[in-house]
Amino acid sequence: MDYKNLIVDIEGDIGLITLNRPEALNALNTSTFDELNEVLDQVEQKEQLRVLIVTGAGKAFIAGADIAEMQNKTQAEARSFAEYGQRTLDRIQSLKIPVIAAINGFALGGGLELAMACDIRIASSKAKMGQPEVNLGLIPGFGGSQRLPRIAGLGNSLYMLLTGEMIDAQEALRIGLVWKVVEPENLMPEVNRIAEIITTRGPLAVSLLKQTVHEGMQTTLAQGLKLEAQRFGKLFGEKSQGKEGMTAFLEKRKPNWQSFK
Repeated sequence: MDYKNLIVDIEGDIGLITLNRPEALNALNTSTFDELNEVLDQVEQKEQLRVLIVTGAGKAFIAGADIAEMQNKTQAEARSFAEYGQRTLDRIQSLKIPVIAAINGFALGGGLELAMACDIRIASSKAKMGQPEVNLGLIPGFGGSQRLPRIAGLGNSLYMLLTGEMIDAQEALRIGLVWKVVEPENLMPEVNRIAEIITTRGPLAVSLLKQTVHEGMQTTLAQGLKLEAQRFGKLFGEKSQGKEGMTAFLEKRKPNWQSFK
Protein backbone atom coordinates (compact mmCIF):
# COMPACT_ATOMS: atom_id res chain seq x y z
CA MET A 1 0.00 0.00 0.00
CA ASP A 2 1.34 3.43 -0.97
CA TYR A 3 1.46 6.27 1.54
CA LYS A 4 2.04 9.98 1.08
CA ASN A 5 4.14 10.49 4.21
CA LEU A 6 5.62 7.05 4.92
CA ILE A 7 7.65 4.34 3.25
CA VAL A 8 6.53 1.01 4.68
CA ASP A 9 7.95 -2.51 4.52
CA ILE A 10 6.35 -4.84 7.05
CA GLU A 11 6.84 -8.15 5.27
CA GLY A 12 9.02 -10.82 6.84
CA ASP A 13 10.07 -10.84 10.48
CA ILE A 14 11.66 -7.35 10.62
CA GLY A 15 9.50 -4.39 9.54
CA LEU A 16 10.60 -0.87 8.63
CA ILE A 17 8.65 2.39 8.71
CA THR A 18 10.43 5.44 7.27
CA LEU A 19 8.94 8.88 7.88
CA ASN A 20 9.11 10.45 4.43
CA ARG A 21 8.42 14.18 4.42
CA PRO A 22 12.02 15.34 3.88
CA GLU A 23 10.90 18.74 2.61
CA ALA A 24 9.38 19.33 6.09
CA LEU A 25 12.10 17.40 7.96
CA ASN A 26 9.48 14.66 8.47
CA ALA A 27 7.38 16.89 10.76
CA LEU A 28 4.35 15.15 12.23
CA ASN A 29 0.96 16.32 10.99
CA THR A 30 -2.54 14.87 11.14
CA SER A 31 -2.09 13.09 7.81
CA THR A 32 1.06 11.38 9.06
CA PHE A 33 -0.68 10.23 12.23
CA ASP A 34 -3.55 8.89 10.10
CA GLU A 35 -1.11 6.88 8.02
CA LEU A 36 0.82 5.65 11.06
CA ASN A 37 -2.40 4.33 12.57
CA GLU A 38 -3.25 2.53 9.33
CA VAL A 39 0.18 0.88 9.36
CA LEU A 40 -0.13 -0.03 13.05
CA ASP A 41 -3.44 -1.75 12.26
CA GLN A 42 -1.53 -3.94 9.80
CA VAL A 43 1.43 -4.49 12.12
CA GLU A 44 -0.89 -5.81 14.83
CA GLN A 45 -2.18 -8.46 12.40
CA LYS A 46 1.23 -9.61 11.13
CA GLU A 47 1.97 -12.74 13.18
CA GLN A 48 5.33 -13.28 11.46
CA LEU A 49 6.57 -9.78 12.31
CA ARG A 50 8.98 -9.91 15.25
CA VAL A 51 10.60 -6.45 15.36
CA LEU A 52 9.64 -3.03 13.97
CA ILE A 53 12.19 -0.33 13.07
CA VAL A 54 11.28 3.36 12.70
CA THR A 55 13.54 5.91 11.02
CA GLY A 56 13.40 9.09 8.94
CA ALA A 57 14.22 10.01 5.35
CA GLY A 58 16.85 12.66 4.65
CA LYS A 59 18.72 14.54 7.37
CA ALA A 60 16.04 14.27 10.05
CA PHE A 61 14.47 11.51 12.08
CA ILE A 62 11.51 13.77 12.84
CA ALA A 63 12.05 17.49 13.46
CA GLY A 64 8.89 17.92 15.53
CA ALA A 65 5.20 18.53 14.98
CA ASP A 66 4.14 20.50 11.91
CA ILE A 67 4.05 24.12 13.10
CA ALA A 68 2.39 25.28 9.91
CA GLU A 69 -0.57 23.00 10.67
CA MET A 70 -0.70 23.86 14.38
CA GLN A 71 -0.45 27.65 14.14
CA ASN A 72 -4.13 28.41 13.60
CA LYS A 73 -5.64 25.75 15.85
CA THR A 74 -8.05 26.73 18.58
CA GLN A 75 -7.53 25.56 22.17
CA ALA A 76 -9.96 22.68 21.63
CA GLU A 77 -8.34 21.71 18.32
CA ALA A 78 -4.85 21.83 19.83
CA ARG A 79 -5.90 19.58 22.71
CA SER A 80 -7.49 17.15 20.25
CA PHE A 81 -4.30 17.11 18.14
CA ALA A 82 -2.19 16.41 21.23
CA GLU A 83 -4.50 13.59 22.30
CA TYR A 84 -4.41 12.07 18.81
CA GLY A 85 -0.62 12.16 18.83
CA GLN A 86 -0.51 10.64 22.33
CA ARG A 87 -2.85 7.81 21.30
CA THR A 88 -0.71 7.07 18.26
CA LEU A 89 2.53 6.96 20.26
CA ASP A 90 0.84 4.88 22.96
CA ARG A 91 0.00 2.36 20.24
CA ILE A 92 3.66 2.17 19.25
CA GLN A 93 4.72 1.59 22.86
CA SER A 94 1.94 -0.96 23.36
CA LEU A 95 2.77 -3.13 20.35
CA LYS A 96 3.47 -6.72 21.36
CA ILE A 97 6.76 -6.65 19.44
CA PRO A 98 9.84 -4.52 20.20
CA VAL A 99 10.19 -1.25 18.30
CA ILE A 100 13.63 0.23 17.56
CA ALA A 101 14.13 3.91 16.72
CA ALA A 102 17.01 4.47 14.29
CA ILE A 103 17.65 8.15 15.00
CA ASN A 104 19.42 9.28 11.85
CA GLY A 105 19.28 13.05 12.38
CA PHE A 106 17.19 15.70 14.13
CA ALA A 107 14.77 14.22 16.68
CA LEU A 108 13.07 17.27 18.12
CA GLY A 109 9.76 17.84 19.88
CA GLY A 110 7.30 15.30 18.52
CA GLY A 111 10.17 13.45 16.89
CA LEU A 112 11.89 12.80 20.20
CA GLU A 113 8.52 11.97 21.70
CA LEU A 114 7.97 9.31 19.03
CA ALA A 115 11.49 7.95 19.58
CA MET A 116 10.80 7.70 23.32
CA ALA A 117 7.70 5.61 22.60
CA CYS A 118 10.03 3.04 21.02
CA ASP A 119 11.71 0.37 23.13
CA ILE A 120 15.31 0.81 21.95
CA ARG A 121 16.92 3.97 20.59
CA ILE A 122 20.10 3.88 18.49
CA ALA A 123 21.48 7.22 17.27
CA SER A 124 23.74 8.40 14.51
CA SER A 125 26.71 10.38 15.80
CA LYS A 126 25.30 13.34 13.87
CA ALA A 127 21.87 13.19 15.53
CA LYS A 128 20.54 16.11 17.58
CA MET A 129 17.76 15.72 20.13
CA GLY A 130 15.61 18.07 22.15
CA GLN A 131 12.23 19.24 23.38
CA PRO A 132 12.27 22.86 22.11
CA GLU A 133 8.59 23.63 22.64
CA VAL A 134 9.27 26.40 25.19
CA ASN A 135 11.06 28.32 22.42
CA LEU A 136 7.61 28.66 20.81
CA GLY A 137 5.80 29.41 24.05
CA LEU A 138 4.44 25.84 24.17
CA ILE A 139 4.96 22.63 26.13
CA PRO A 140 5.29 19.10 24.71
CA GLY A 141 1.99 17.63 23.57
CA PHE A 142 2.77 14.02 22.64
CA GLY A 143 4.13 12.76 25.97
CA GLY A 144 7.52 14.47 26.25
CA SER A 145 6.92 15.87 29.73
CA GLN A 146 6.08 12.37 30.97
CA ARG A 147 8.31 9.94 29.06
CA LEU A 148 11.51 12.00 29.20
CA PRO A 149 11.79 12.03 33.03
CA ARG A 150 11.06 8.30 33.12
CA ILE A 151 13.89 7.63 30.67
CA ALA A 152 16.54 10.29 31.36
CA GLY A 153 15.82 11.23 34.98
CA LEU A 154 14.20 14.30 36.50
CA GLY A 155 17.13 16.71 36.53
CA ASN A 156 18.30 15.99 32.99
CA SER A 157 14.77 16.18 31.70
CA LEU A 158 13.87 19.44 33.40
CA TYR A 159 17.01 21.03 31.96
CA MET A 160 16.08 19.91 28.44
CA LEU A 161 12.42 20.84 28.82
CA LEU A 162 12.92 24.23 30.46
CA THR A 163 15.77 25.48 28.27
CA GLY A 164 14.60 23.96 25.01
CA GLU A 165 18.25 23.38 24.10
CA MET A 166 19.28 20.58 21.76
CA ILE A 167 21.76 17.94 22.88
CA ASP A 168 24.06 15.88 20.70
CA ALA A 169 24.14 12.11 20.45
CA GLN A 170 26.94 11.65 22.97
CA GLU A 171 25.09 13.67 25.61
CA ALA A 172 21.94 11.67 24.86
CA LEU A 173 23.99 8.52 25.46
CA ARG A 174 25.38 9.89 28.73
CA ILE A 175 21.92 10.56 30.17
CA GLY A 176 20.47 7.26 28.96
CA LEU A 177 18.19 8.74 26.31
CA VAL A 178 19.75 6.46 23.68
CA TRP A 179 21.40 3.09 24.13
CA LYS A 180 24.16 3.38 21.55
CA VAL A 181 25.74 5.91 19.17
CA VAL A 182 27.26 4.84 15.85
CA GLU A 183 28.62 6.55 12.76
CA PRO A 184 25.91 7.44 10.21
CA GLU A 185 26.89 4.73 7.75
CA ASN A 186 26.67 2.11 10.50
CA LEU A 187 23.26 3.11 11.85
CA MET A 188 20.97 0.82 9.87
CA PRO A 189 23.41 -2.14 9.90
CA GLU A 190 23.62 -1.87 13.71
CA VAL A 191 19.85 -1.51 14.12
CA ASN A 192 19.27 -4.51 11.86
CA ARG A 193 21.88 -6.50 13.80
CA ILE A 194 19.98 -5.86 17.03
CA ALA A 195 16.65 -6.67 15.38
CA GLU A 196 18.01 -9.95 14.04
CA ILE A 197 19.25 -10.94 17.50
CA ILE A 198 15.77 -10.36 18.93
CA THR A 199 14.19 -12.52 16.19
CA THR A 200 16.19 -15.50 17.47
CA ARG A 201 14.80 -15.20 21.01
CA GLY A 202 11.61 -16.77 22.30
CA PRO A 203 8.74 -14.79 20.67
CA LEU A 204 6.32 -15.08 23.57
CA ALA A 205 9.04 -14.32 26.12
CA VAL A 206 10.03 -11.17 24.19
CA SER A 207 6.41 -10.02 24.00
CA LEU A 208 5.64 -10.73 27.67
CA LEU A 209 8.90 -9.15 28.77
CA LYS A 210 8.16 -5.91 26.90
CA GLN A 211 4.67 -5.78 28.42
CA THR A 212 5.93 -6.59 31.91
CA VAL A 213 8.60 -3.88 31.86
CA HIS A 214 6.24 -1.16 30.61
CA GLU A 215 3.43 -2.13 32.97
CA GLY A 216 5.81 -2.52 35.90
CA MET A 217 7.15 1.01 35.37
CA GLN A 218 3.67 2.35 36.04
CA THR A 219 3.15 0.55 39.32
CA THR A 220 4.90 -0.26 42.61
CA LEU A 221 7.88 -2.61 42.89
CA ALA A 222 5.77 -5.14 44.79
CA GLN A 223 3.05 -5.15 42.13
CA GLY A 224 5.65 -5.34 39.37
CA LEU A 225 7.32 -8.35 40.98
CA LYS A 226 3.97 -10.10 41.29
CA LEU A 227 3.30 -9.47 37.59
CA GLU A 228 6.76 -10.80 36.70
CA ALA A 229 6.23 -14.01 38.67
CA GLN A 230 2.83 -14.60 37.03
CA ARG A 231 4.26 -14.26 33.53
CA PHE A 232 7.39 -16.24 34.39
CA GLY A 233 5.12 -19.10 35.42
CA LYS A 234 3.04 -18.76 32.26
CA LEU A 235 6.06 -19.69 30.15
CA PHE A 236 6.28 -23.12 31.85
CA GLY A 237 3.05 -24.46 30.38
CA GLU A 238 2.86 -27.86 28.69
CA LYS A 239 4.41 -27.68 25.19
CA SER A 240 5.34 -24.04 25.83
CA GLN A 241 8.13 -21.97 24.29
CA GLY A 242 9.79 -21.91 27.70
CA LYS A 243 9.87 -25.70 27.90
CA GLU A 244 11.15 -25.84 24.30
CA GLY A 245 13.89 -23.32 25.05
CA MET A 246 15.12 -25.19 28.12
CA THR A 247 14.94 -28.56 26.35
CA ALA A 248 16.89 -27.19 23.39
CA PHE A 249 19.55 -25.82 25.74
CA LEU A 250 19.99 -29.19 27.45
CA GLU A 251 20.02 -30.98 24.07
CA LYS A 252 22.54 -28.45 22.70
CA ARG A 253 20.39 -27.46 19.72
CA LYS A 254 18.59 -24.36 18.50
CA PRO A 255 15.01 -24.03 19.77
CA ASN A 256 12.12 -24.46 17.35
CA TRP A 257 9.89 -21.61 18.57
CA GLN A 258 7.30 -21.93 15.84
CA SER A 259 6.10 -25.33 17.02
CA PHE A 260 5.16 -24.09 20.49
CA LYS A 261 2.89 -21.40 21.89
